[in-house]
Amino acid sequence: MAQSHDHGSQGHDHSHGAGHVHGSTDKKRVLTAACLTAGFMVAEALGGLLTGSLALLADAGHMLADSIALGLAWYAFHLAGRPATVRLTYGFGRIKTLVAYTNGIAIFAIALWIVYEAWQRLLTPAPVLGGPMLVVAIAGLLVNIAAFFVLHGGDRESLNMRGAILHVLGDLLGSVAAIVAALIILATGWTPIDPILSVLVALLILSTAWSLMREAAHVLLEGVPASLDRDLIAKDIEGTVKGVREVHHMHVWSLDGSSNMATLHACLNDGVDAHTAVSAIKKRLASEHGIAHATVEPEFGQCADCHHAHDGEHDHAHDAAPHHDHYH
Repeated sequence: MAQSHDHGSQGHDHSHGAGHVHGSTDKKRVLTAACLTAGFMVAEALGGLLTGSLALLADAGHMLADSIALGLAWYAFHLAGRPATVRLTYGFGRIKTLVAYTNGIAIFAIALWIVYEAWQRLLTPAPVLGGPMLVVAIAGLLVNIAAFFVLHGGDRESLNMRGAILHVLGDLLGSVAAIVAALIILATGWTPIDPILSVLVALLILSTAWSLMREAAHVLLEGVPASLDRDLIAKDIEGTVKGVREVHHMHVWSLDGSSNMATLHACLNDGVDAHTAVSAIKKRLASEHGIAHATVEPEFGQCADCHHAHDGEHDHAHDAAPHHDHYH
């Protein structure tokens, strides 16, 4: 039985080229945002200590974690640009997804800390200096807006970039909460608004962090990308590529949330040229389904992997038995 390991060089090169351009600019954007965040984090932490504001301290703590997270995101882009090795044949592209997942966990930890501190503040209220708190919060908002717009122009299909944006967005919301709290304290003297608004920001951050972690985990588990339907793709190949009788053992996944890949067995009619059929399948996958990197195994007759099959029966793409998984 012949087997093709050609990965569709044209489509793959094009995708890699586009990814390289995005990665280069995104890398600079993340580094700029990291420097802005780290620079102001010190000022906000001092401001929180001097004014007694939990909102400022919480935002400063968030910015500290974000500075580290943005640094990791930058390093992930740096590693992703390295070529594949003998041991890491797909390269370092998935590092970005790992960092995105780690960022989600970090955001969860920060949000839970903010909730705990807010509860302590509500039990034992502390004085808050509204005027200085307002000045520091406004300065923080301006820095966070600048960092947000730097990142917002990047590739929002990248989980790593979305994780970085999420961190800065959390800082931005934290600054807004601190400004609102400072204004209310100046107007009414009611200091519990400080921890209350901190909790509201934490809860909002938790929901967005969960979404990021879920998507990153789906990529790490090599799930089918949300924009694709494996079974429909299999039927499309069967219906449009001449000479293909059946597609089975099909797996579709993403390396980093943007580069889609697939492996499949294509059962061909007798007399069909395998190379021509495989080329047609790869072209169809790239042009119609955005899958530029594919491994296609052509077959005639019974599938060699279906040891339990009877009289030429095959597992279709709908059968996802784990012992038939093949990642080439």
